[in-house]
Amino acid sequence: MKSALVFLTATVLFGSCQSGTATNSEKITNTDTNSVRDTQTLSNADSIDFKHLHLDVSVSFERKEISGQAVWAISNRGAAKDLRLDSYALSVDSVYVDGKKGSFSFGPSVPYLGQQLRIPILPATKEVSVYYASSDSATALQWLSPTQTLTKKHPFLYTQSESVYARSWVPCPDGPGIRFTYDARVTVPKGLMALMSAENPQKVSDSGIYHFRMENPIPAYLLALAVGDIQFRAIDSRTGVYAEPAMIDRARWELADVGKMVTTAEGLYGPYRWGRYDVLILPPGFPIGGMENPRLTFATPTIIAGDRSLVNLIAHELAHNWSGNLVTNATWNDIWMNEGFTVYFERRITEAMLGRTYVDMLWELGFQDLEEQVTELGKDSRDTWLKGAVDGRDPDLSLSDIPYEKGSLFLELIEQAVGREKFDPFLKEYFAAHAFKSITTEQFLDYLNQHLIKGDSTLASKIRINEWVYGPGIPSNAPRADSVRFVKVNAARAEFLAGATPASLATTEWTTNEWLQFLRKMPKELTVAQMAMLDKQFQFTQSGNSEIADLWFIMAVNRHYSVAYPAMEKFLSSVGRQKFLEPLYGAMMASGQQRLAAEIYSKYRQNYHPLTQVKLDKLVRK
Repeated sequence: MKSALVFLTATVLFGSCQSGTATNSEKITNTDTNSVRDTQTLSNADSIDFKHLHLDVSVSFERKEISGQAVWAISNRGAAKDLRLDSYALSVDSVYVDGKKGSFSFGPSVPYLGQQLRIPILPATKEVSVYYASSDSATALQWLSPTQTLTKKHPFLYTQSESVYARSWVPCPDGPGIRFTYDARVTVPKGLMALMSAENPQKVSDSGIYHFRMENPIPAYLLALAVGDIQFRAIDSRTGVYAEPAMIDRARWELADVGKMVTTAEGLYGPYRWGRYDVLILPPGFPIGGMENPRLTFATPTIIAGDRSLVNLIAHELAHNWSGNLVTNATWNDIWMNEGFTVYFERRITEAMLGRTYVDMLWELGFQDLEEQVTELGKDSRDTWLKGAVDGRDPDLSLSDIPYEKGSLFLELIEQAVGREKFDPFLKEYFAAHAFKSITTEQFLDYLNQHLIKGDSTLASKIRINEWVYGPGIPSNAPRADSVRFVKVNAARAEFLAGATPASLATTEWTTNEWLQFLRKMPKELTVAQMAMLDKQFQFTQSGNSEIADLWFIMAVNRHYSVAYPAMEKFLSSVGRQKFLEPLYGAMMASGQQRLAAEIYSKYRQNYHPLTQVKLDKLVRK
């Protein structure tokens, strides 16, 4: 495996349609060959193989700094005159080339990408060491004071390296198509535990020194570190959960079925190839639902609902250990190769564990999310293609609902067209054939053509691949789930709107999905009196389910249901997930309650991740 390639030669399927909207005519031939370059790494991994990273770093909460040594084992196969690494707001003290002190320089600052670190080397150079320190501008790092944690006794640090943020705490070749192994020695304040996306301890080290090893090659965005007052609980022999002491028992109960999820996933698409699978429940400031760091998923505490109703998120992060970690998108323009596959796989895991009627609800809610995203971006927008176009732009723009929901629907369409008896073996072999490699959209389409479509023009015309991958919006042949359970939900909502009391509605067996459908489709004309009736019966304002609570608070803001505002403020003080924060603050801004938004945000801004702060600063202070 050539783990260090940035230039990826791809045999392009249907290449003639890449530059514009697809035609309806599917050509099952290889028509073009392109070299695809990841423009969002400033490294020269096109000429240098980055084989292994050794980290020896210390974590200082006083200085809010990670500092130490990054040692790169390389092969200068292109006889490059210098080593070029990605960096973002890093300070470099010195460098050594094969043990001898060398020189270095920084290139100009590039928007979103930072600066290129240049180190002169020789054709025979094997090892380059960089002594460096992170800064308070590190986009990957959130430093939490003791008061921002559950225990209130110790500080906490965690990283979020996706998409291009690893370069803000490690000088590295930071692109998803560049893979390397690593080991690390990390020194932290005594009494705290350190964890990484690697083999991990289960007890606190008396010395404050921890050693880590990742033997499978990974891209830089999967480098991860967490340091804090953390405890471990086993789930079974190969799965477990980490969390702060005040959270650990609740987390262990909530995630009791994680071991079963791993076994279920293996039954679908082959063995789990990373050793252990553990989950770290982070403090509230974590900006996303979960991050699929190998061996150790980082997860939001918002999934700890007390009734196991939101742990489907773990199925998603687990699935990433096949689609994403094992087979990785080559560039951020190919992100649907990670996320679309993962949503599809997640729903197959969920279906196997909870049944088809349950997963049909997930498909329908996802379709609604996709429709809303397409409306927001514009039905003809280039940003609604599966094949992305974020070169020269913020790579996080690729992380919309398009790669997730449109990507998963594309795979569901293929499954329906060929049948599971063919599609499941195809996917299983796909993961095996590309294990620990990175892949472009075009390489996947070529593989799809060779191993599944096999020249069947009738099948290709039925799927309309070009329209999905290189065309905008939602194609007209998109599958849509026939959710029998939502039929009943919609009937119950209609009864309420026709005058039935909330107590008379048949809601006893409803899951989170039914409640979301019930509330999502409420009319804008819903009155404060009707809101109060629903709240009295179902206690939405006091809900411990973050998905339901966030949607309810948005409804409350839009209808000026001020009874919910104290609970909404408490929610905003204890949740850092952007999925919840942006729509809720956005609703306040759009409904003429800018002052309320500004007052609440000023109180709790420090609780949110730096990347979340950047987005909310623009939203709330515009």
